[in-house]
Amino acid sequence: MNGKLCDGWVRSLAGETLCFTGKVLIDGVWTLRKDCVARAHHRGASCKPDFSRKITIFVHGDLASQVVTDEQRGYSQKLVGAERERHLGHHVCVVDGDGFADLLVGQPARCRELRRAAGGSDQVLVLPQVGDGILGGPLQRHRTVHHELSALSLDLDKLDKGTEAHEATVAALIKHLAARQVEVRGPGRNAPRFDAGWSRGDEVFIAEVKSLTGAGEDQQIRLGVGQVIDYAHQLRSLKTHGQVRPVLVLEKQPADSRWTAMARDNGIILTWGPGFEGC
Repeated sequence: MNGKLCDGWVRSLAGETLCFTGKVLIDGVWTLRKDCVARAHHRGASCKPDFSRKITIFVHGDLASQVVTDEQRGYSQKLVGAERERHLGHHVCVVDGDGFADLLVGQPARCRELRRAAGGSDQVLVLPQVGDGILGGPLQRHRTVHHELSALSLDLDKLDKGTEAHEATVAALIKHLAARQVEVRGPGRNAPRFDAGWSRGDEVFIAEVKSLTGAGEDQQIRLGVGQVIDYAHQLRSLKTHGQVRPVLVLEKQPADSRWTAMARDNGIILTWGPGFEGC
């Protein structure tokens, strides 16, 4: 990051200089600093044992997947140094163990927000963010793929994701939410593979997108309903931050109006292009 303000994301370890707080919790496994260093080197980063102005990314392992609520909980002097450098205009990115794990597999990691503890303390808090454990990096559009139909061996979900109508609906949803200053993100590394997600307030919206062009509407909608209910159920059983709201996004308004009532009765937000009402 070279001391410049970031856009909220660390997209790669290549060329960065890292500093760690001892062991880091990576996917439930406490990993020694020397092993973290070796893995970071493999991704093109350099590492230093102590904090200095050369550090561009600080890996704070204690936070991984935990919701911070205790304002008296203190962190290391290295973290205090990172907060001080930010205050002086030299931005140091801070990632947790989950973020470091994301970067090790080539996925972007959220740069964490810092805050001084109340009461004039020198303690620094790493703030949780709505969507932790659910949302991954900014959603990228996929290139459309043309499939050959093969009767009974068809995977309807994979087929739909490759259509131009599906990708056009995703792009329109991204544009719609961007106009409202909402960033659309993909699923987190360990989250179900929903199509799009975003947060607003203390809610996390996880969406499945279904095209209706050239497809049986009822079949597509039933498939989407089952998927978002399943995704929401999986996420509610995990330790995640934010209230999960399932969303079914359709390419256009369905011909049968009964789907709106059905979705409402099952706690699903049903919306469609081009207006995406309710999103």
